[in-house]
Amino acid sequence: MKIFHNAIIFSPDHPGATALVVDHGHFIALGEDKDILSGFSKADQIIDLQGRTIWPGLTDAHLHLLQLSETMSMIDCETDTLDQCLDRIRETAQSLAPNAWVRGHGWNQNQWQTGFGNAEMLDAITGGKPAYLTAKSLHAAWANSSALSLAGIEDDTPDPPGGIIQRDPSGKATGILFEAEAMALVESIIDPPSLSENCQKLRALIQKLWAFGLVGGHDFDGFGCWKALQVINQDGDLPFRVRKHIPFDNMAEFIGAGLRTDFGSDFLHIGGVKLFADGALGPQTAAMRQPYENSSEYGKLLLTSDEIFEIGQFAVNNGIALAIHAIGDQANHQVLNAYQQLRAYETKHQLPHLKHRIEHVQIIDPIDMPRLAQLEIIASVQPVHAPSDMKMADKYLGDRAKYAYAYRDITDSGATVILGSDAPVEPVNPFQGIHAAVTRQKLDGSPGPEGWQPQQRLTLTEALMGFSQTPAQTTGRGVKMGKIATGAYADFIILDEDPFTINPNELAHVKPAATFINGQCVFQSSQFPYDLVRAQG
Repeated sequence: MKIFHNAIIFSPDHPGATALVVDHGHFIALGEDKDILSGFSKADQIIDLQGRTIWPGLTDAHLHLLQLSETMSMIDCETDTLDQCLDRIRETAQSLAPNAWVRGHGWNQNQWQTGFGNAEMLDAITGGKPAYLTAKSLHAAWANSSALSLAGIEDDTPDPPGGIIQRDPSGKATGILFEAEAMALVESIIDPPSLSENCQKLRALIQKLWAFGLVGGHDFDGFGCWKALQVINQDGDLPFRVRKHIPFDNMAEFIGAGLRTDFGSDFLHIGGVKLFADGALGPQTAAMRQPYENSSEYGKLLLTSDEIFEIGQFAVNNGIALAIHAIGDQANHQVLNAYQQLRAYETKHQLPHLKHRIEHVQIIDPIDMPRLAQLEIIASVQPVHAPSDMKMADKYLGDRAKYAYAYRDITDSGATVILGSDAPVEPVNPFQGIHAAVTRQKLDGSPGPEGWQPQQRLTLTEALMGFSQTPAQTTGRGVKMGKIATGAYADFIILDEDPFTINPNELAHVKPAATFINGQCVFQSSQFPYDLVRAQG
């Protein structure tokens, strides 16, 4: 039994609490110092936090664990200029074995005055090695001629359904591939890592996530990630709470095995099946109701409402919820139309109203906004996208930008809002997400003190709840996860400062001093004055 006292504790269930008691992985009491210290005087350990702050452990409600772990070993292609990116690629390519793939992630042509790169640029610096670099959005990739040749992509190769092979005015394939179906032409010929390698990568990643105050996440990676997470969960030595969403390609396998949404343990359980209704804003593949500014392009709708409804009937008949990626206002409109049909179907057939979600909800017509709450659809959004995308959104959307990344409007509409990072698309640090939600600013303070589209800012309490209690509630585990309350799991973080009293501009720089999961200290900073990891055994 441990007592933590002389602290500022965020607990709406216990306002004014300054002390708490942890025993057998749970919070067993909260209150004022004098009451806790006198009532639990025989505790094994009494820790004076000297005015530090205790928050619930944080959950990233949308990330890609395995892809994030893989990008940690790739070339960082997120640069201010195309030339800087090419320099990094050249340096790495020179150090690789002759037959090795040159892998990178994070390029964003919208940040480069020169726009997209092409295969010939990579050919000149990769020494004949195949190169494949994913875009920051994960909805585009850049390959060199060697990679295109190995994948069988030629100038006259037809676009795969749902994907685009970019071509120059003469019809020559440029090396840029849009959307998963086109990207898969190359990805399918790259040898996948083994289960052991995936486990090793995820183990290393989880320990980094603890240092950010993360105790769990809602994952949207593939079947390989699911298998590796099971191994790690069975070993039981790296606690991290994961809601694992199902790739559409594997839905039949999960249903055939009898797996249903919410099945599993509090450390690893099933979410919904992931569908894609459109692409992304950066490559202009997000499906819009009106053309992009100064363009005749509407983006690419990947699923209609009827197609989603057809998939949804099969899913809900087998107890599986849907989690649908929708960026553009047309995509969100189609998804909501499908969900309206699906709710009626669930009611008609006396099926549970499952925890369906929309991932991103980046651009939504004001007419559609109230439907999120009316249909009880979870809005899974990533606040860090707003300042990251603001220039691109203003350029591509014009006046429609006021309805983009509209977290305040979505919250005020009554919808359930959960927050994530979409890492590795954006940094996984939740405090950068909290900063973006509250300030609508980049880390350098741009575009100014009020932030971008400041009417869409969230309060700090809303941001914290969106990274803690609300994600737990959407998993059906809100009583025992995501909050500091008697009887809940002792998942919490200790902060040297109280985020509610600092300048909001400093929120992105907050760093946990310690992170606990089930009462076990899994991380502590070198400056923290107590050796909690060693003390617990």
